[in-house]
Amino acid sequence: MQAKKIMTEIRRTFDIIDYINEQYSQKNDVFGGKRNGVWFIYSASDYRQYVNAISYSLLELGFKKGDHILSVSTNKPEWNFMDMALAQLGIVHIPVYPNINTEEYIYIFNHSDAKAIFVGDDVIYQRIKSAIDATPSINKVFCLWKNECLHDSNIYSLIEKGRQLKEKYQSTLEEIKKSIHPDDIATIIYTSGTTGTSKGVMLRHSNLVSNIVSSSKIQPLNSKHKVLSFLPLCHIFERMLNYHYQYLGISIFYAENIGTIAENLREIKVHGMTTVPRLLESIFDKIQAKGKDTGGIKKKIFNWAVNVALAYDLNPGIAYRIKQFIATILVYNKIKQSLGGNLKIIISGGAALQVRLHRFFGAMGIQVLEGYGLTETSPVISVNYPKGNNIRFGTVGPLLENVEVKIAEDGEILVKGPNVMKGYYKDEEATKTAIDSEGWFHTGDIGEMIENKFLKITDRKKEIFKNAGGKYIAPQVIENKLKESIFIEQAMVIGENEKFAAAIISPNFNHLHFWAVKHKVHYSNNKELIQNSLVIDRINEEVQKTNESLSPHEQIKKIRLVPETWSTQTGELSPTLKLKRKVIYEKYKHIMCEIYKC
Repeated sequence: MQAKKIMTEIRRTFDIIDYINEQYSQKNDVFGGKRNGVWFIYSASDYRQYVNAISYSLLELGFKKGDHILSVSTNKPEWNFMDMALAQLGIVHIPVYPNINTEEYIYIFNHSDAKAIFVGDDVIYQRIKSAIDATPSINKVFCLWKNECLHDSNIYSLIEKGRQLKEKYQSTLEEIKKSIHPDDIATIIYTSGTTGTSKGVMLRHSNLVSNIVSSSKIQPLNSKHKVLSFLPLCHIFERMLNYHYQYLGISIFYAENIGTIAENLREIKVHGMTTVPRLLESIFDKIQAKGKDTGGIKKKIFNWAVNVALAYDLNPGIAYRIKQFIATILVYNKIKQSLGGNLKIIISGGAALQVRLHRFFGAMGIQVLEGYGLTETSPVISVNYPKGNNIRFGTVGPLLENVEVKIAEDGEILVKGPNVMKGYYKDEEATKTAIDSEGWFHTGDIGEMIENKFLKITDRKKEIFKNAGGKYIAPQVIENKLKESIFIEQAMVIGENEKFAAAIISPNFNHLHFWAVKHKVHYSNNKELIQNSLVIDRINEEVQKTNESLSPHEQIKKIRLVPETWSTQTGELSPTLKLKRKVIYEKYKHIMCEIYKC
């Protein structure tokens, strides 16, 4: 599809709608979403009509520029209709994760000063109903699908009513759109609160647009391609890329849920997706496990191909290319087919990506673009990308256009640029702490510049601790190394003010169960399994492999296995799958006392 001459300048997020209809007016699959086994596809024209109709209905209901409206939903095309309708009315959209606890909902809902809320479906509504009831300012509840959430209205009834209101409100809407300045607040996004109470990050239209436009210049995909979206749109990472894909005319298909990703990849045969490292680790582990299930020559070929992939370099020699060619025919093509066959680009963020995953997918012709950013920076600060010499394994790539980085004396990464937030909602003190008098945002991350070009993250400033000997330990680095083992799902390194470092480990029970059967280890539940001496010894072997690459003071001297799988639902992980250290400390306080004999 050929891009046309640009007429619309992208200054506010909702300008994207006019841009799409100018540049890609014939595009019939801007969005796709699956419901009850059926894919619903929406064109560029549908997009504009639905957004405008919702805007007219909201005007009729009395909503105005400057109001705040919440949303709690999974990903679906309708999320975009709602989001852009709010944006072009000058209403501040506050999207919230659909999987946090009631106390967090009550805090965010009340703190946000929202007048209404959009909910994804009735399941979500029932989950958050008590929080809505505890928020006096919310007087309207809307649903993002038909025939569900029997409350004030659903999004399609808003569209239907809005079509009848076009003549009444069309000129009003245009005047409102003209009045919205790029520096007006577009959204408030509450941080996941790994270390305390969530803060409301205020992002301007200009913050988001700077990231949308700058990142588009390094994106290898174009309007001929399709992507699968499954990370939460309420998170700035997926949300910005959602705008970014629209801007480039890339078709966006939303996965039904986290469990259908593989099926949806094969159905749509997408060319790209956005993910977090944990999912790539899971895919890698499943591929490895499947290979180990084979026998004889097939197993030997598979293991050889995996080893070839793990030796992949960005500039391989002829000898390697020959091996890669053979491995592609024998193994890699089958793996790619299981991922839909067309996958070219994976964008990864949210946590450090293991280098082995870069190599593994890269060997198959699937480029992993690892980036770095925060909600407060809209979010992208830097990213590895394939154009030119702009990828370095073990780093998060070169800085995004117009973004500045300075490394403070203590190693903290400071950021300045058009992507930096306005501040925290109703928290001037926290804003002043985060953004200094010279306009530098303090990320809380420790890092360094490699070759004066590539940014490398080493740890979180608040997470680094000293042992009893005064030696610094960066737990996140060690934890990421531990998780390279197929036996370890999650790990938390401890040892502040103690003589040695230890680790609390949540094993990969899927693999551990398989291993236990193979080695005739008998157990009735996970608690019994982790107490088995053979299991403890086997995981200790994995820990010792990690220890070989660590300094003496960093090495893990003791481990304790726990029978629980850590998740967002059980509270150990944030919605972005980061460790909630305070929660884990409290939950396993007795284990820590046992380790350190307190």
